[in-house]
Amino acid sequence: MFTKLFKIEAESKPPPPKEGDIFKIIEYMGRRFEIRYGYYEEKDRMFEPMAIYPNFIEAPVFTDDGTPFVTAMQIPCKRFKGNKDENSTCEDCSYYQQCEELIGICTCPKNKKPADNEGISSHERSIYTI
Repeated sequence: MFTKLFKIEAESKPPPPKEGDIFKIIEYMGRRFEIRYGYYEEKDRMFEPMAIYPNFIEAPVFTDDGTPFVTAMQIPCKRFKGNKDENSTCEDCSYYQQCEELIGICTCPKNKKPADNEGISSHERSIYTI
């Protein structure tokens, strides 16, 4: 009797996600982000895959008006506003505005992408490239 109960319970449990499976699709301010299961680091492969969010530091994405997307767990920039410590993230900054899940935007006017990319250095221009 117990064996039958345990077998039914085991069969009804969904299989764990696989690397590359879609966790969620987030659409916000004209942009679409596919959040997939995977690993941030090789050492994480001993566990089940987790939701992997975009790295907006390495590959910046902006709204149509030039507002940068950020993740809540991202390391904050030099314009952080709030009580900062060594564990602070963008989510702790008063400029952070949550969109959905761990994706948000940075409302700091100094982080906004210039409309025409004029008057900025080539290094800054590379940062603003989508």
